[in-house]
Amino acid sequence: MFKKKIRVSSGVDRLDRQLGGLFIGDNVVWYDNAGSLASIFSLNFIQESQRQNKSLIYITFDRSPRTLLEDLGPLAENQHLTILDCFTHGKGDGSEVFSKFYQKDGAQWPYQIVRINEPGNPHVVSEAFYKLHGTLTGDVRFVFDSLTGMQDLWGGEEAIRKFYSHACPRLYELDTIAYWIMEKGAHSERLRASINQIAQVAIDLSLNRGKSALTILKADKRKPDALNRPLVYWNDGLDVVFETETGKGGNIDLGGRVKQLRNRQAMPQKELAALVGVTPSTISQIESGTIYPSLPALFKIAQVLNLPVSAFFQDRPTAADQVVFSGGGTRIDLSDLPKRDVTGYRLSPADFDADAEPYLIEIVAGKRLSAHFFIHKGQEMGYLLEGRLELKIGNRLHQAGPGDVIYLTSDLPSQWKNTGKDMARLLWVKIKK
Repeated sequence: MFKKKIRVSSGVDRLDRQLGGLFIGDNVVWYDNAGSLASIFSLNFIQESQRQNKSLIYITFDRSPRTLLEDLGPLAENQHLTILDCFTHGKGDGSEVFSKFYQKDGAQWPYQIVRINEPGNPHVVSEAFYKLHGTLTGDVRFVFDSLTGMQDLWGGEEAIRKFYSHACPRLYELDTIAYWIMEKGAHSERLRASINQIAQVAIDLSLNRGKSALTILKADKRKPDALNRPLVYWNDGLDVVFETETGKGGNIDLGGRVKQLRNRQAMPQKELAALVGVTPSTISQIESGTIYPSLPALFKIAQVLNLPVSAFFQDRPTAADQVVFSGGGTRIDLSDLPKRDVTGYRLSPADFDADAEPYLIEIVAGKRLSAHFFIHKGQEMGYLLEGRLELKIGNRLHQAGPGDVIYLTSDLPSQWKNTGKDMARLLWVKIKK
């Protein structure tokens, strides 16, 4: 009798949309060209499984339990997680360095760690996780962290092919979802072809010139929007952001977005370059599209601009789509003014395009500012919420109290002083040309 397939999430929304989601019964093979790219997708899969209170068995060949727990972080503290340790008596060779983890009660609730004493025997390993699966309920999830590690331990590709060809169909019938990770360059085309034939889903992960790319090679019983087409992506923590979007031709102009967001904060290229730790020429080349920023450089640019890295890859919502925005009230640097004397807050999201940009400016009592808040050629105006200010433009002094409106062209040299006894707060707006 035909059984309807149940669709579930991988934990990465854009991957779900590109792939068409995961089905209960899927064996998902990740071909990792760099050896470290698949972990972010595994972590999202684990997090999504825990959100649904699903049991997950993690079979580790390449990492000691202590290292794995550190890599999992808060995800390790979950009663639905079981780790099968094939490392300690495998690559760890039973060394006291790794065995003492158990002597010090490292395998403690809420998670469970089961040490496999004969991980060099594929039959022992498979029987261990099948036996454990029999004690659990529901659609159990699996992560096999390294088919490559299995091959190193079991002595060749034929052992991997035989193990996988038996385990994959059985896990399918047991209504599980399993992630299988392997280093692409460590295996032959013949083995990969054999694995692809059996797996329900196959995904390739590559890294070239600082750009990570995901390519869906196979997806049974669904029609991926991007089959065999590389999709450039970035990850910021557990967030995975894709550079391209289905239904939108071409790539996002990353350099143009960096320039746009930098300009909205009135930050010169030279200042951004100094804060990121690169030359002004590098920032100029990034913004013109001549070069592509490295991952560390892009994360640093996002940090300096007080933005999530995803802001560089997202189109701005239109007013018809969104009227309430998060990301306002972000503290910013004001030109070269001393941070101890004046503080600025951007009230609108940095990636929001409008005809005016509102800010809250706070000036400490008795402090004098030798320059204007922003490097900006254009009209500006402000409303003094509280306190008293003295504004000097050229040789003329202007006094302002609560409720007064200040209007000026900011390219005129100006100096400010808080003449009151308390903090002066000013609502300030830059008007775009």
